[in-house]
Amino acid sequence: MYVLVCPCILDPSFRARGITDEEDRLWFTKVRARCETLGIEMVPLPCPETIHLGWDRKPGTFLERLDTPAFAALLARLERKIRALIRVRGPPLCIVGVNSSPTCGVDRTYYGGDPPKRSGPGVWLARFPDIPVYDVTSFGRYRVYLAAPLFSEGERMYNRLVRDQLVRAGQQVHLPQEIGDDFSSRDLGITRVIFSENLNVLRDSDLVVAVIDGADTDSGTAWEVGYAYACGIPVVALRTDFRSVGVDERVNLMLEQSAVVVTDRKDLVSHLSSPLMLFSGPDETAETVRSTL
Repeated sequence: MYVLVCPCILDPSFRARGITDEEDRLWFTKVRARCETLGIEMVPLPCPETIHLGWDRKPGTFLERLDTPAFAALLARLERKIRALIRVRGPPLCIVGVNSSPTCGVDRTYYGGDPPKRSGPGVWLARFPDIPVYDVTSFGRYRVYLAAPLFSEGERMYNRLVRDQLVRAGQQVHLPQEIGDDFSSRDLGITRVIFSENLNVLRDSDLVVAVIDGADTDSGTAWEVGYAYACGIPVVALRTDFRSVGVDERVNLMLEQSAVVVTDRKDLVSHLSSPLMLFSGPDETAETVRSTL
């Protein structure tokens, strides 16, 4: 299993002079960490801008510096090389690009004109419409905090179903019931340890998946969703409960407005921008889970 990555994700010196900041470096690190964690090989794409303009180049738009027949011919030659590699190795899982790049942007590119940035892929990645493409900020989000009620056997079993589905889709999942938050006879010292551990993981998470079934959402889950929202961590909320609290509201409006709400567990992964969703395998049935208990 491999992904094609823009070479600046592995070596930021491929980028134009002075444009790489600390946030860029953080996302490049997260992409590399996800691939290392999941055992995915990273195969770098050639950098057309470096080949055409050299290493020490000033930033510029496509129209300013790359809109030439020579550059178009270079792209065509490089595409043939990548297509040959794919024929030998098989299709990659995806391509990981870097938004705003004139060549390797995913859904936003520094094209030129007024305004200089426009929607759509860069001219290099646009040559691979048959391969899924993800920006570093999508691919790098893989650490999931699973917020859910965990007070009954049924709830804990369902949480494991959701966890396993996310793991099969290439996510790294923190499930609070697995660190001792699943019994009522704990003392104050243990509760403080559990709270601190969950809070630290929540702060470092890239995404929160929250189970919000029930006549009223579990209070702990609601707290975790609110905290994540305040920290700017995206939340995907799963509500399979067909009851609603109002004409236009499935749950409390503060919860609903702070998350993307899905109503089917099978739809979760598509909202996490996971390139592994097509490789996640058949879903487990309740009977399969029961047989393992």
